[in-house]
Amino acid sequence: MARSPLDRIAAAFDVGRDEAGAVAAGFAMFFLLFAGYFMLRPVRETMGIAGGVDNLQWLFTGTFLATLAAMPLFGWIAGRVQRRRILYWVYGFFASNLLVFGASFLVQPDNVWIARTFYIWLSVFNLIAISVAWSVLVDVFSAAQGKRLFALMAAGASLGGLVGPLAGIFLVGPIGHAGLILLSAVLLMASAAMAWTIQRWRERHPLAPDEARQRQQPLGGHPFAGATEVLRSPYLLGIALFVLFLASVSTFLYFEQARLVEAAYPDRTDQTRVFGLIDTVVQTLSILAQLFVTGRIAGRLGVGVLLVLVPLVTAAGFLWLAFAPTFAVLAVVMVVRRAGEYAFVRPGREMLYSVVAPAAKYKAKNFNDTVVYRGADAVSGWVKAGIDAIAQQPALAMLVGAGIALGWAFNGGALARAHRRAETPEPTTQPL
Repeated sequence: MARSPLDRIAAAFDVGRDEAGAVAAGFAMFFLLFAGYFMLRPVRETMGIAGGVDNLQWLFTGTFLATLAAMPLFGWIAGRVQRRRILYWVYGFFASNLLVFGASFLVQPDNVWIARTFYIWLSVFNLIAISVAWSVLVDVFSAAQGKRLFALMAAGASLGGLVGPLAGIFLVGPIGHAGLILLSAVLLMASAAMAWTIQRWRERHPLAPDEARQRQQPLGGHPFAGATEVLRSPYLLGIALFVLFLASVSTFLYFEQARLVEAAYPDRTDQTRVFGLIDTVVQTLSILAQLFVTGRIAGRLGVGVLLVLVPLVTAAGFLWLAFAPTFAVLAVVMVVRRAGEYAFVRPGREMLYSVVAPAAKYKAKNFNDTVVYRGADAVSGWVKAGIDAIAQQPALAMLVGAGIALGWAFNGGALARAHRRAETPEPTTQPL
């Protein structure tokens, strides 16, 4: 019997016939979420520079404090609503926030405090929203399915990250910043609809006999359960350390990017274009890797390669920057690191949660993805500012960044070994 074109495409990407609909919905969920976020990201970056490069650590600290304030609310929601409905509550709350920001920018477009609040809010939103979307996937798909399918669905994020900045460039003139924010709210709710499609697919294809019943039950626990789960588990603490290294490396490069862009492009419009161009190149490379490389590497060589390769390349990039601190070198290092994070590190990091209990997939994971990440952002931001103030030149900070990246690589290898020991073969009969 001749196969349809869709069947041939699915086979080319190692997707089963019964998985194709869920994979398409996962791709669309990430595309819509990231398109909405990346429409607003270049504006946020310009606002950060407008407040002064020397003050970025204050915005990072404000973001961390806002994340700490948001965590009990998320923990309360995760403990009291049905597991399959957590994403809808979170996205509905964020969509209402976007409506408020859209109205605020419409009434007071030049208010600096609204701009600063929006910078902090968007920095909290992107981590929580993305973390919850990944929680749905690690909850719905088995560990073996994740190795084959996560990178393919994550390509939707890269495509959204490519379309979003371009849409922002073309639409900011006709509809303004307020219009972009309101459009992002619509895309966020459309992403939630795709998550509903994935949940429905799993209910029709349960991994265990009592899975559907369990997914209808709240996870229970207190608002701070995510933190306590991480502190009780060496494995989850290892993931927290991985996130800490990742965030620290990202912050060192982010501060260096802001310094070099401000020096090379004093005009704000040019700065926004530069950030948009970097985003475009990063997402293009990410899409190609996610579609054609990541899944094959994970399936044949294991998660370890995904978790170690980018940190080692990043360490080399820091050493290059230490001896050649120019914007051109920084742009290459930033593009390679960010594309590698989207294409390799993020799918590999999410696969680590495929072997933990359901509560950890939402609560502990979200704690690591938000509080640990933004805490590392805040601390490493002050460390970077302190090193720059003492050394008066960037080489020392870049050498410290190289050391952090090497620690990141070592930690990634250890986590891959722990995941391999905990992983169970498919099909599994363990209850979720």
